[in-house]
Parts: sequence; structure tokens; C-alpha cells
Amino acid sequence: MSSLGAVTYWVLKAILTPVLRLLFKVKPEGREQVPVQGPCILASNHLSFSDSIFLPLVLRRRITFVAKAEYFDDPKTAWFFRAVGQIPIRRGGGSASQRALDSAMDVLRAGGLFGIYPEGTRSPDGKLYKGHTGVARLALQSGAPVIAVAMVGTREAQPIGQVKPNFFSPIGIKFSKPMHFDKYAERADDPRVLRQITDEIMFELRALSDQEYVDRYAKRGEVVEEVGEAKIGVLPVERAVAAPA
Repeated sequence: MSSLGAVTYWVLKAILTPVLRLLFKVKPEGREQVPVQGPCILASNHLSFSDSIFLPLVLRRRITFVAKAEYFDDPKTAWFFRAVGQIPIRRGGGSASQRALDSAMDVLRAGGLFGIYPEGTRSPDGKLYKGHTGVARLALQSGAPVIAVAMVGTREAQPIGQVKPNFFSPIGIKFSKPMHFDKYAERADDPRVLRQITDEIMFELRALSDQEYVDRYAKRGEVVEEVGEAKIGVLPVERAVAAPA
């Protein structure tokens, strides 16, 4: 993270926070659970592009997401993605999921706050879908605690495909207590352990968000039965340029 990028992040946050608080009714609950320092993973449900705007809004620390590298190729937009706490997936070697995992580990080793969407994409219908085990693998490899974050109302505030948001919509952001998985550290490659941890995180998200749970993986625009198990929640930013920040 460059010093210029860090400065830009906080400048944008200082500008956008009062504006967004004026235009939307944002209510955080339990954000004191987020540690003031040290590595931590925030595992969130994903209902709208605006999730990645409102979550940083209520945090006192910088949060970093991983996004597709293609969106950093254009200098006209790359500055924005970096400024709002996104980093490109490392290029070359291995799968996109592994490169995303490597980039996330860099953030956590540096003592940072990392945001991930275990569902892997935005929910197509507002329900909570089965989580990918990348979040569990990341927690075990880094030793960082996981905090479930439930975004409530962002789908109504800015539905998928809608450029103009619905102003003055109520938005809730709920944080769980930190979840620690140190006891599984020696079994970081056990698929059963990875699934158990992921399901525990998704159970916490379901309790916080009150969403209906679907025991299948979600894909943009449709539901599919199977996708890569180790997939990490890469921030989908297909509409980020058009979407209001």
C-alpha cells in the first residue's frame, strides 16, 4: 500500500462519510468488536455493489478487498479502486483463487483488515448462499480472527443493475464477535475442517442478517450446484465505474 494511496483513501472517506450519512440512514451495530489493530478478516454477505462503500464508511480502520486485476489496467479508474481499499489479484502463476489468497495473506501479514465475501458473488435474489472455503483457508493460514458482517438493506438501496441508488433507505451493518479457529491450525488442508469453519461463519451471517439460507453456491444471475471449493470472495466491480460512490 503506497502512502499516497493511504492518504487518498482517508481523504475520500472524510468526504464521502458525511454525504452518505446525509443521503442514507446508516446504523452500525457491534463495530466495537473490530480490533483497533492487528490482522482481522471481515466476512460479509453480499447484496449490492454498495456493500463495499458502506462497510468502510463505518470502520475506524482501513479495510482492503481483492478485486480483478483487469479493473486496474485503465489509469482513469485504477486510482479509484486503489483509493477505496482494493488491490488487484496477483498476476501469473496458479489459479485466480490462489492469487487472491496470496494477496489477502499479504494484507494480513502486514497487520491489516481484510474484507471478503464468502459467497463469491452478489446474491441474485437476496438470500444467503453457501460459502466457499477460501475464507476458512485464509483464517487458518493467517491465524487471524474472523468477524461476520451482515449488510442489511443495501440491496434495496441499490439493486443489482440499478445505477441510481434509492436515497434515504435504511441500512444496517451488524458485526459478530470475533471467531477464532486456532484449534484447527494443524488441519489447515483438511477439506472437512475447511467446510466446517466456513459453515460456522455462514451460520453466524444467517443469524445476523436474518436471510433465508440456500445450501447451494450462487453465481451472478443464477444459482449453480458446484463451483471451485477454494474460491475466495473477489470483489465484483463490473459496474463500479457507473455506480455512484
